[in-house]
Amino acid sequence: MKPLYNCYILLLVLMASCQQGKNEKSTKELPKIAIAGLGIESSTFSPALTHEEAFHAKVGDSIFAKYPFLQIDSLNRNRAQWVPTLVGKSLPGGTVTREAYESLVTKTLKLLKENGPYDGLFFDIHGAMSVVGLDDPEGDFIERIRDVIGTEVLISTSMDLHGNVSEKLAKHTDLITCYRMAPHEDAIESKKRAVTNLLERLENGKGKPQYKVWIPVPILLPGEKTSTRIEPGKSLYAKVPDVANAEGIIDAAIWIGYAWADEPRNHAVVMVTGDDREKVEKGAETLAQSFWDVRKQFEFVAPTTTLEESLKMALSSEKHPFMISDMGDNPTAGGAGDVTWTLQQLLARPEFKSDKGPSLIYASIPGPEFVDKALEIGVGGKIKAMAGAAVDDRFAGPLELEGTIEAIKAGDVNAEVEVVVKIGSIQVIVTKKRKPYHYLSDFTNLGLNPKETDIIVVKIGYLVPELYDMRGDWVMALTPGGVDQDLNRLGYKRIKRPMFPLDSTMAQPDLKAHFIPASNSTE
Repeated sequence: MKPLYNCYILLLVLMASCQQGKNEKSTKELPKIAIAGLGIESSTFSPALTHEEAFHAKVGDSIFAKYPFLQIDSLNRNRAQWVPTLVGKSLPGGTVTREAYESLVTKTLKLLKENGPYDGLFFDIHGAMSVVGLDDPEGDFIERIRDVIGTEVLISTSMDLHGNVSEKLAKHTDLITCYRMAPHEDAIESKKRAVTNLLERLENGKGKPQYKVWIPVPILLPGEKTSTRIEPGKSLYAKVPDVANAEGIIDAAIWIGYAWADEPRNHAVVMVTGDDREKVEKGAETLAQSFWDVRKQFEFVAPTTTLEESLKMALSSEKHPFMISDMGDNPTAGGAGDVTWTLQQLLARPEFKSDKGPSLIYASIPGPEFVDKALEIGVGGKIKAMAGAAVDDRFAGPLELEGTIEAIKAGDVNAEVEVVVKIGSIQVIVTKKRKPYHYLSDFTNLGLNPKETDIIVVKIGYLVPELYDMRGDWVMALTPGGVDQDLNRLGYKRIKRPMFPLDSTMAQPDLKAHFIPASNSTE
């Protein structure tokens, strides 16, 4: 029996060894893909500066939480060996300090160097980051990544459609796409598309696209005029899948660009990638010309007027809640978030002096000193303290807010702490740090009832889906701030001219295809 037993043991060892070999072979055959990226919209017209902590950078496996399509049991997770390095996303704000940028980039490059080599890289960026003393940060970032990982590695870039694509970024990336919806309800879908494109090109062995076309379109418009909810944005972006899904095309995209930074790369762009030269060229030129043809049709997504007229409309309306977008200091577009001009006007209105007046929620104003004092006093107490204009005091100074504390809550990573103070018939939300208010729960968690409120004034541009669905009526107020919607009064000095609509009578531009060399080309 002993020889038979020994044979049995030997067979088990051989089977285990074969299985281990198969597993090792299978692992080796899977492409190795890194993940990296930084994202922010930075207004160069705001006095605010953005520091490193604002990016809430994640490293290693914690990055996977950002991507539902890369969870541990997902198909895409099992198609590659993933190496998440560093991904940082900041609430839109002011120009990023050079120290913050260099720190985050250096950390990313170090992690990439330690864990290479790679077959691919998923580059997750926004595309509208401005950095002190540096034009085109995303172009600089990807160029420095190439210095570490080499030019043969396949890079697939995912972007916000309000980002900017410089020629440098177009050269150093291989595959590129952006959102097709504004508001960005397809953000995750778009990131997944960037990853899927990358995986497919690695798996089918085709690698880098044979052709990349980049067409700068001299149009610079704010997102509040280019929403895909309405025309002409709706029909324009509906043309993108028709081009992208054609045989021989990998992807197609239209970037609106970012209007509140004064840099040469800030303008619209069309890009198409693929292996069929004629289709890539024709598809890109069609999209670019289609964009140019409808340039004069873009209008604000809702009625716009002065704050004074907005309040007249709201006070006379029977539709509640009547939403007023305080657009000039919108933190979701890059405003400092602490401009007090609108709140100053509201508190001065006689209609809101009594608690019997029309109910109004103001969301929101940062006031760290106010919040600290509120924490000492507690809910139900009377408070008198300063808030706002610590960063942007160009239009109005800090406000003394005097009222009754109705709520104090621990906020998210943006707000940290939120306080509701009742002043007359106005409920003002004061935060430790600036925070945009997008969701019904942002209000109800504070004990507020926005659906039963007469007027809601929120620092935002176009309403995100939950607020849009909740509105009784809506107007966008042309208020001052770092993301002023009146582009003519911003004072551009460095963007390329002519540029529509600043130069409204400009002639037809050159919208012919610019073929961009591959990232490993010596051209």
